[in-house]
Amino acid sequence: MTEGLLRLGLLKGDLEENLIERHYQRFYRHKTGHWLGLDVHDVGDYRVAGESRLLEPGMVFTIEPGLYIASDDRSVEARWRGIGIRIEDDVLITGDGHRVLTGALERSAEEIEAFMAAR
Repeated sequence: MTEGLLRLGLLKGDLEENLIERHYQRFYRHKTGHWLGLDVHDVGDYRVAGESRLLEPGMVFTIEPGLYIASDDRSVEARWRGIGIRIEDDVLITGDGHRVLTGALERSAEEIEAFMAAR
């Protein structure tokens, strides 16, 4: 995402510096995802005894990287202000790997536009 922000001119400088200094966080305001369950943002410990929790069969979580540009951010070109984009996948951990529950959904701008036009 940082490479894309640099290509678009939303970040300046080189990739390594932007990663080290975490300049991308200005537009990437949340983590990669969260547990899913009975509630949209299900509860659960991401760490057990201070260590990252291992994924287990039956667990479901979302992978949802997103970029958001504030509508009042005068440091970026006006055409970018007020834009947010997030791609979300819901993933089930299985006994032999995982299954992407949202894998059949449209992904590209063209696919999404065609889907919406058909409605």
